[in-house]
Amino acid sequence: MPSRLWDVLGSLIDVALGREKADLVIKGGILVDVYSGEILEDIDVAIKGDRIAYVGDDAEHTIGKDTLVMKARGRYLAPGLIDAHVHVESSMLTLTEFSKAVIPRGTTSIFADPHEICNVLGEYGFKLMIEEASKVPLRVYLQVPSCVPAASLEFETPGAVMDSDIVCRLMKEHDVLALGEMMNYPGVISKDQEVMNKITCSLKLGRVVTGHAPLLRDKELSAYIAAGVSSCHESTMQEEALEKLRLGMYVMVREGSAWKDVKEVIKIITERKVDSRHVLLATDDRHPEDILREGHMDFVVKRAIEEGVEPVKAIQMATLNTAQYYNVEQDIGGIAPGRYADIIVLRDLPRMSVEAVVLGGEIAAKEGRLLARIGDFRYPSDVRKTIRLTREIVPSDLKILSRRKEGSVKAHVIKIIEGKTITVHEICELSVVDHVVQPDLDNDIVLASVVERHKGTNRVGKGFVKGLGLKIGAFASSVAHDSHNIVVVGTNWNDMAYAVNELRKSGGGMVAVMNGSVGAIVSLPIAGLITDRPIEEVADDVRKLRNVLMNMGCTIKSPFMTISLLALTVIPEIRLSDKGVVDVNKGRIIPPIEED
Repeated sequence: MPSRLWDVLGSLIDVALGREKADLVIKGGILVDVYSGEILEDIDVAIKGDRIAYVGDDAEHTIGKDTLVMKARGRYLAPGLIDAHVHVESSMLTLTEFSKAVIPRGTTSIFADPHEICNVLGEYGFKLMIEEASKVPLRVYLQVPSCVPAASLEFETPGAVMDSDIVCRLMKEHDVLALGEMMNYPGVISKDQEVMNKITCSLKLGRVVTGHAPLLRDKELSAYIAAGVSSCHESTMQEEALEKLRLGMYVMVREGSAWKDVKEVIKIITERKVDSRHVLLATDDRHPEDILREGHMDFVVKRAIEEGVEPVKAIQMATLNTAQYYNVEQDIGGIAPGRYADIIVLRDLPRMSVEAVVLGGEIAAKEGRLLARIGDFRYPSDVRKTIRLTREIVPSDLKILSRRKEGSVKAHVIKIIEGKTITVHEICELSVVDHVVQPDLDNDIVLASVVERHKGTNRVGKGFVKGLGLKIGAFASSVAHDSHNIVVVGTNWNDMAYAVNELRKSGGGMVAVMNGSVGAIVSLPIAGLITDRPIEEVADDVRKLRNVLMNMGCTIKSPFMTISLLALTVIPEIRLSDKGVVDVNKGRIIPPIEED
């Protein structure tokens, strides 16, 4: 393909008119036209290089002796699917392995906020992701994270800090399209100077400012939007989503591994009959076994259709609407002349059964098999050494002590809600034995700690969690949003300490321990978050770990994400960090127990 823009455009003009021949022609497909909302039969698409030159009912004039012809009669042609908001790190995979997994399912573009790896590695992590993105065929539009860390340093210890100067510089240097999700909505509302600098810099550069505002309503929501934040993927109720939509926000309807919001939020379209142009689809966080078993964006679109959304409208929400929000509709989001040739061939429209994927004019996948070429990228050895505990953790590090030798105390307990990001702050009576506050397994209250792993302080925040169902053992993870210290929950301190020390030895990941031995482990040595192993191997390890957790009594469907979010100190009501129990609503650290 010629490098100069005029040569590119001139070649597309010549192919459209038949003066030059196409490289690839897709013949006789049923076009899902996201621009008109129609389904058009017997349509040909002629492609030159990586872009579309012609769309119409007869592309014979574009076919030469060297033109590859793909017959698509009886098959639907839809634009390549776009994930409006995703954290690749939550797949536990490198961007390379993630691409291999999602391209055959029809995902051709993603808008990714790499704030997970940046909270561990900072600017270095961002640049590594930029470099890796250049090696994969998937279109990766990286956003500069807005919240590294997610909350004030008063509340937690991240691995790095990316201030407004770094954010603005990265946005300019790498021509980034958007600022990553502004999770610190209290900082927006209080007009925190650093927060406002990041937003105003982005707006001055003409970039989109994406949002994160669970349960924000009325005056506070108006203030948040007035600051320039234009989207949110955190709506879990239709009234919440409807209010945001009415105030000009783009609503991203999420269907991840833990947070499955399509069923409820999509009712704004199926029941309230609102205009869907500002409604997008996203995964946010999706685990490897779910990608293998259910799919990626193809699954999200299918779920919208299952809930009653017209198929064309559902595909619009995963293509054109997203492209328009991020101001790239001249490149992606539809099958039209001049756009990138990112096309999925579907056997069945409502079921979103992907038969083939064309990405940048190349046949990238067929019948679930990846055909696209993937460049070589290897993470350097220093990113595999991020668990910086200076000594082993011992059980006494994890115990909450009371002045009372025996009796009971009132404890501030984090109650989880299945399938929700929010928690509930409960005050519960817990027993004290020999000055040590005990868990209450009969009432589903277990021990919890967050161990600082970046700076070598070995600091431990301690508390209690209700709602996991654990009856024995412990579970620890170096994936603990967003600062990614080590979070550990358990029924006893010995297994908890053992689990933390196993992660120290392995370089990070997730582990279940029972009676002083490892039941299952998922090794994630790169920044303690991801691995470069194939998705099949990772998914198998995750399944084994899930089964062990179930045998330990865990009752929640998405234990990994739910436990990892215990440390996310910007989501109401109560969380746990390495610095202690955080009352998010009141913006302060509180003691884990109340004593007279």
